[in-house]
Amino acid sequence: MKADAAVAGALTAVARAASVVPAWRATRVDPVIALKSEQLTERLFTPRFFVMCGFTFTVFLSAFQLLPTAPFHILALGGSTFASGLFLGFLTYSSALSAPATGALADRIGARRILLTSSLALVVFSIAYAVIPSYRVALALVLIHGVFWSGLLSASAAYLTNMLPEKRRAEGIAYWGLSSIAAIAVAPPIGFWVFRRGWAALCLESAALNLVMAAIAWRLPPQAPHAPSAAPRRFGVEWRVLLISLTLFMYSFGYGGITSFAALYADANRVAPKGIYLTSLAVVMLVTRPFSGRLGDRFGYRRVFLPCLILISAGLACLTIGGTRQWLVTSAVLFGIGFGTAYPSYVGYVMRHVGVDRRGAAFGAILAAFDTGIGTGSTTMGWIIGKYGFASAFGTAAALSALALPYFLFADRMFTRIPDQGGRTGYSRARVERLLERDDGHVRASGGDD
Repeated sequence: MKADAAVAGALTAVARAASVVPAWRATRVDPVIALKSEQLTERLFTPRFFVMCGFTFTVFLSAFQLLPTAPFHILALGGSTFASGLFLGFLTYSSALSAPATGALADRIGARRILLTSSLALVVFSIAYAVIPSYRVALALVLIHGVFWSGLLSASAAYLTNMLPEKRRAEGIAYWGLSSIAAIAVAPPIGFWVFRRGWAALCLESAALNLVMAAIAWRLPPQAPHAPSAAPRRFGVEWRVLLISLTLFMYSFGYGGITSFAALYADANRVAPKGIYLTSLAVVMLVTRPFSGRLGDRFGYRRVFLPCLILISAGLACLTIGGTRQWLVTSAVLFGIGFGTAYPSYVGYVMRHVGVDRRGAAFGAILAAFDTGIGTGSTTMGWIIGKYGFASAFGTAAALSALALPYFLFADRMFTRIPDQGGRTGYSRARVERLLERDDGHVRASGGDD
């Protein structure tokens, strides 16, 4: 304890001295003290922020009209039920596998260019789906579609993060996430309403929305370029972020099963309405998201993220115990609070430890782990339900999510390890930040995160 206090005192003194010595910034310094991200202004709700929210709303409004209706079109073309499920599966896996590369590409050529190119590509895909007569060709095309989809998500997240005030980053991500949640809530009924007028009409409407996305991306101001990191990166992939993001895979596995089978589980237990779980989940996330972001910014992203993993496991465990209305709603509340709060806190934590010039690659790695978990959960839990029933499937998801907490604690040690530059103490960055916080609540090496 005395050694820790001595280290904290010494680092605090260095941090205070650094704040009054301008020449310090021009020298090579310890990365623990030098953690400082781009910060344009303390204002969160700027015109550009609302433009990005509008862009994201349009992205998900277009996608989630197409995704729930595509299986019906594949069935109409002669495909099997299994083939109809491959449309979303292929899109998810293609997006996940390509996300690290497309995110790194956004760092290299600029997020705005990726947004514009991907939006225009989606126009082409939407029109192609309208005229392709074979479901096999459509499924092959969706594999390419997924690559541009991953670029769209990675680049938009990187662009938004670069413009958020550092001290309000999780809050900004949480508010921004509301635009996608709102779009997902209204898109399916709109999509099915348009689908009644024909598949071609739906695809053309989707193409029109993609053109709106391209117009918004065209109007976005390009962000100032950042100097690349000195350390070489093979293939541009953020492997460090990808490894710690396996935490997201472990709990998004259950989310994939929930989105696919919660309504079937309710129906099997004669609970009406069938969509009570997903509706409750959406309401909880909409209500808690704005406040959850503020918690991460104020108390530390890591401190908020860890309890979320426990809530996620508890929510999945409720589905294992029973499928009555009470258990479904209880699970939706617990899972919704944990799941809705976890993502902005996790992203805020990771971005503290990633350079500005590597944010696209970092978001690509996060997206890869997250989407792979959703896709794997959906397919694997479907097989388990067919063999052993709903309780076993959700029990498997709960057990996997329970491993997320110990895995994160283990992976975080490597993720935040201070590089050895000769004679270093070997303290992890997270530990040094906690020591600084304990010694002086106003002086933190990471700007307020642990």
